[in-house]
Amino acid sequence: MLFEAIAQGYDLFASPFVFALIIVGLMFGLIVGALPGLGPLMGIVLILPVAINLQPITAMSLLLGIYVGGSCGGSISAILLRIPGTPLAAATLFDGYPMAQKGRAADAVGLAVSSSALGGLFGGVILILFAPVLAVFARKFSPPEFTLLAITGLVAIASVSGESFLKGILSGAFGLLLATIGTDQISMGYRFTFDSYHMLDGFHLVSIVVGLFAISEMVFQFMGKDLTDKPDIPLVRPQFRSVLLALKHWKNLLRSSAIGTFFGILPGAGGVVSSFAAYAVAKNAAKPHERYGEGEEGGVVATESANNATCGGALVPSLALGIPGDPIAALLIATLLIFGFYPGPTLFEDQPQIVGGIFLVYLTSNVALLVLGILMTPLFVYVLRIRKSRLIPVILVLCVVGTFALQSSIFDLWAMLGFGLVGIVLRIANYPLAPIVIGTILGPLLENNLRRSLLLSDEGYWIFVDRPVSLVLIVVNTGLILWVAYSTWQKYKASRKSA
Repeated sequence: MLFEAIAQGYDLFASPFVFALIIVGLMFGLIVGALPGLGPLMGIVLILPVAINLQPITAMSLLLGIYVGGSCGGSISAILLRIPGTPLAAATLFDGYPMAQKGRAADAVGLAVSSSALGGLFGGVILILFAPVLAVFARKFSPPEFTLLAITGLVAIASVSGESFLKGILSGAFGLLLATIGTDQISMGYRFTFDSYHMLDGFHLVSIVVGLFAISEMVFQFMGKDLTDKPDIPLVRPQFRSVLLALKHWKNLLRSSAIGTFFGILPGAGGVVSSFAAYAVAKNAAKPHERYGEGEEGGVVATESANNATCGGALVPSLALGIPGDPIAALLIATLLIFGFYPGPTLFEDQPQIVGGIFLVYLTSNVALLVLGILMTPLFVYVLRIRKSRLIPVILVLCVVGTFALQSSIFDLWAMLGFGLVGIVLRIANYPLAPIVIGTILGPLLENNLRRSLLLSDEGYWIFVDRPVSLVLIVVNTGLILWVAYSTWQKYKASRKSA
């Protein structure tokens, strides 16, 4: 099935337009990743209205390019400004910035790009090998298993969404509520439409995402103190010999890539957790002469290979089960749903060419990252010098034009602004936004399979306990909740002692 999918996907992939959009996506991803406060999630949010008007594989080439490039781009500002462009690059500044202070800024940026590309390729190989296997296993799933898988995704995302698990759960529940608006897929009745024909299909996912993330973020950026500041950054020109520097640390590279892929496969863990975990492991395994935190090459290799390997890992449950590994993977799932493709075992069975095309696009994006990231670094430095006062209006115009272009609907614009207000309020109250998107996407999967399970069952909810796989998922969910409760209790005791 694997080689057949790749062979069928090659016909969709082998197009100059696909290659061009991979390059465009990578460039845009590197730029939004390098600009503090944006990142790959914001990049995909801004481009999503454009992508859904393309053909499926061309759209995925653009979005995956942003995903791969944005996951790496944050290291540029972390190394040159000591400000991570994205949370993914927070651990990179531990050694990347000291390298720059020692006059090795070009080596540090080149090492970050090379490690990101090689780590991404490692994650891509795992994606290609394991996603089809997981999809074959998931063929045996029925409504009870898919119900509990959706719950697992929600619990896992909520458990790592900020300091409060309860707030994460409430955000996810709000997303589930949004998913119920519109026409019931089973009874075909109308729910929460308030007699408005605009609401018959619910809120468009793009309006929700652009409002929650882009509009709220731009408001907070506008209120910042550095609105008119122009960073003074020296011009940096990395060399391709940086690849040899990365390969010199091949054990660290493989180990960190494996850690990143593992955390990517776990729903909700993400690149931030994987990069810090990889850095901690690399530091503990360091030789006596290696001084991590003072400009050690191995520190950059560990963090950057891990956070880009996470991308490939996150796509494994996303494609094979339809359960997003992180918020960005959730948007990629949403894109496939908009095109009428349902991630999971049926996607591998019914549309293998789409799966094969995605595999090829992802691998090509990481190869292109290695070349573009090194050649185009001076351009990204110039972009970092742009004042926010000039950048924010451009982004807001893109949000408005992109959202209106979805359906030429003023209602979508009002919905975008409404969710922007919701995003501002929730951010002020420290509620995470990612679980809302996850809940909106997993809502139909959860509701429809829960109702089908109960229709199949003669004994009510016992159907979830009678089946071995669903019982294991219940244990996993219970374990996640208990682990979060224990961690919260430990933090509470520590705060009591310090007070």
